[in-house]
Amino acid sequence: MIREYKNNSTLARFIMHLNNEQLKGEGLRNLSPKPINTFVYNKGEAQYVTIDEIIYTMPATSILPLVSNQHFSFEHPDALVAWQFNREFYCIVDHDAEVGCVGFLFYGIHHPMFIELNGLENENMLQLEKLFTDDWQSRDNFQGEMLRTLLKQLIIKTTRMAKLQSKSYEHFPDEKMDFVRNFSVLLESNFKTEHEVKFYASSLNKSPKTLSNIFNLLQQPAPSKLIQLRIILEAKRYLHYTDKSAKEIAYDLGFESPAHFSRFFKMYSGNNITEFRCEDHK
Repeated sequence: MIREYKNNSTLARFIMHLNNEQLKGEGLRNLSPKPINTFVYNKGEAQYVTIDEIIYTMPATSILPLVSNQHFSFEHPDALVAWQFNREFYCIVDHDAEVGCVGFLFYGIHHPMFIELNGLENENMLQLEKLFTDDWQSRDNFQGEMLRTLLKQLIIKTTRMAKLQSKSYEHFPDEKMDFVRNFSVLLESNFKTEHEVKFYASSLNKSPKTLSNIFNLLQQPAPSKLIQLRIILEAKRYLHYTDKSAKEIAYDLGFESPAHFSRFFKMYSGNNITEFRCEDHK
């Protein structure tokens, strides 16, 4: 079952999936022509989920946040509930001050993030699911704002649970980890055009050396490595999910020439572009 709220004047969209077979394929992600973020709530037993062609195990009674450009499918969609929303409905970055999470769920360093629920947390999530379901009966001018309020609750509750499970938060205060996620937000917005650490350091009012030292102190991968990984991930998505040529992909990802892109891909993925595409389509 799919329930959808949309506002034609603002292009805002909010979608709720209940026991939906469409979660099994690419249809879930492609319901919207624009980027859309997703929360998936597994109410049943552990099951496999494939994200960008990598298979993971989603634990029983857990929540999985998925960012707008990820491709995914699930083994048992009938055990899932999913909430999806676009930027026009609720912008994670713009509303961070309201929910105090600085993109923790969607712009953290570690993905995928499986957030396991204990008995009480699972009961609370089931209650929140019921509130979402009940509100679909009210087709009035307040529905959009009510759904947005419930979505804020979902974000806050999930963020709290995720922080309690994060080992990083055992050792470092929020402001330190927020710095890492501010970098992640910048990276997600600029990785196609900005490949150098100095751009991100300058945007965060730090020198490249200071930025690298902060990441090292927080036991995070170096900023340069994160930039490389993000570009390679996007390149693999293009190669797997589109028919774009290596030349087109190179220019889409901000490389000066296809040859430069080919060397970069070989160096950081371990395969040349032709080998990867052939292997991927076997």
